[in-house]
Amino acid sequence: MTTSLAAKIAREYGTPCAVIDMDRVERNIARIQKACDDAGIANRPHIKTHKNPTIAKMQVAAGAKGITCQKIGEAEIMANAGIDDILISYNLLGEEKMARLGALNAKTSMTVAADNSTVVAGLPKAAAASGRPLSVVVECDTGRKRAGVETPAEAIALAREIAASKGLQFAGFMLYPTETGWADAQKFYDEALAGVRAHGLDAKIVSTGGTPNLVNIGKLKGGTEHRFGTYIYNDRMQVAAGSATWDDCALHIYSTVVSRAAPERGILDAGSKTLTTDTGGLDGHGLILEHPEAKIAKFAEEHGFLDLSRSNTRPNVGDVVRIVPNHVCVVVNMMDEVVMVRGEEIIGTLPVAARGKLR
Repeated sequence: MTTSLAAKIAREYGTPCAVIDMDRVERNIARIQKACDDAGIANRPHIKTHKNPTIAKMQVAAGAKGITCQKIGEAEIMANAGIDDILISYNLLGEEKMARLGALNAKTSMTVAADNSTVVAGLPKAAAASGRPLSVVVECDTGRKRAGVETPAEAIALAREIAASKGLQFAGFMLYPTETGWADAQKFYDEALAGVRAHGLDAKIVSTGGTPNLVNIGKLKGGTEHRFGTYIYNDRMQVAAGSATWDDCALHIYSTVVSRAAPERGILDAGSKTLTTDTGGLDGHGLILEHPEAKIAKFAEEHGFLDLSRSNTRPNVGDVVRIVPNHVCVVVNMMDEVVMVRGEEIIGTLPVAARGKLR
């Protein structure tokens, strides 16, 4: 790649470098917000992809109803930046986390997820520390076999347990249906809702999730919101899933070809510490826009091994290429900052403020 922008990036920041196209970021925000508005449900974007309060505020300004975080550390960064209405979509355990959750709930409207009695038993400590009730949704497994109660009966029982716990409010249900499992999710939800209503409870929040579920937005009758995350930047996995196009991919890794020791192979300066070994089930570790037939075949920590056997055009040593990562969320978490561009102009940098917040 020989554009002036690539030269500027390499000169001013070096490579490998994460670069986001702010025009595309803004288009992605508008596109998903419109999809939610058209479906009549709230948008609660997951910040796990960008991990930045500035972009979260852009999402809220465009119409999003609060945000989703996966860990308390992420929520603390967002709350300290003035963002309200935060869902932590993860089981939280331990005295240290309850103290931090209590401090958050004292200043920000918080909702947390739970899928078992041990988690629920600890949450009243956070509510007591905050001096106000804490909202809790029951996480339901509707086919992914990750976290979540597995039956409507378990969801009903846990909802009643939450409602009976001092300082806790049962707020509803959180689901992450598979892309083809929405009919089963509907059956699960309908039975769970009927059960909690039979005990005088109701579901104010019915939260579904996943950028790959874009085609299913609004399909869950009774759903109130959706948690999109990856859409802000998109990646090779989202293109493969049909939820984005290459033009929707707003983050590229700029990388330099540092070796061409043989005609059919080469080395990039982006290895596993930049592009992640998470293939997402795809062939290779990213798409090189300038040489789409080339394959990033394997990694060392700082070496990306190029297989050029299928490539009609082959890069030279010193060429800077743009890579669409397979899984952008993991890539961003390895960056201290991203470089922002519009067209061929660099407009600044953005810190990845919540990177490394694993707890």
